[in-house]
Amino acid sequence: MGVIITAAGYSDRTVTPSTPVSVRSDAFATGTGAVEHLARAGRTAIDAAGVPDHEVSALINTGVYRDSNMVEPAIGALVQQGIGLGLEYERTDPKVFSFDLMNGACGMLNAVQVADSLLATTRHRRVLVVGGDTHPSTTRPDADDDFPYDTAGSALLLEQVDGDAGFGRLHTRLGAGDPLVEGFVDGTSMGTEGRQLMTVRRTAGFDTVLLDLAESTAVGALDEAFGAGHSDEAREGVVLISSRPTAGFAADLAARLRLPLAAPELTGDTHTAALAQGYRTALTAGALDSAKAILFVAAGGGPSAGAVLYRLPENLR
Repeated sequence: MGVIITAAGYSDRTVTPSTPVSVRSDAFATGTGAVEHLARAGRTAIDAAGVPDHEVSALINTGVYRDSNMVEPAIGALVQQGIGLGLEYERTDPKVFSFDLMNGACGMLNAVQVADSLLATTRHRRVLVVGGDTHPSTTRPDADDDFPYDTAGSALLLEQVDGDAGFGRLHTRLGAGDPLVEGFVDGTSMGTEGRQLMTVRRTAGFDTVLLDLAESTAVGALDEAFGAGHSDEAREGVVLISSRPTAGFAADLAARLRLPLAAPELTGDTHTAALAQGYRTALTAGALDSAKAILFVAAGGGPSAGAVLYRLPENLR
């Protein structure tokens, strides 16, 4: 048994919505509200899979930076509402369990791990994982010097199938020392504008540390799949999808691992949306047609990194 990606979705200010969602956000007029983008990405994934809504019984949100620094309710619940999942409350109506799981850029890999457990041990048929971030002011759709993340939302719809296809074991590593990237609301200077502010600090040289950590974590996943000291020929057909904490990060990691990128490197850092965005971009471009497996790798400010090998099913949806 394995957990596979049934379909994927993505939304940012450049994407023309194809289906409506029930979120009504003034921020979406400028393309800067995370909740709306998350809901649109989730709706896109479900529609692309062609499955009825009642088959989606769990939703995991991995986004970190929220509209207006919202803390409660869980953003997952708002995304569920926006998609329109499980909003009827009769005794016989399908129920949807939604919650937030935050671990920075690695959050989506952790969510896949949790989804695997839900699908293996419960009656859940499909789990929707979403990720995406925005500046809390909802006025900055693009990254800038103060806030390095582009506003976007992405989604992966997961299901369990027989056979060898699907996600392998998640490998994680935590580097030594203090966090290299920190996002916080500065209580000494926020005044009455705390819902509109966010401070992000990145330690000098953080990208080199994250690249080293991502490489070592990825090598562990590859060695487990193909044997320690395996040849490049042993992993023929494996492509890389990586997070993008800096420009050129994915390309540098691909060079170190001697793996091709699944698709031409995307620009900007969409943070928790990056992995699903990369998958959907590669899938849409036909770049996965000849691939056998994807190595998903993410690295964030912990410093921490995660890597997992995903064996592609024969028939992609």
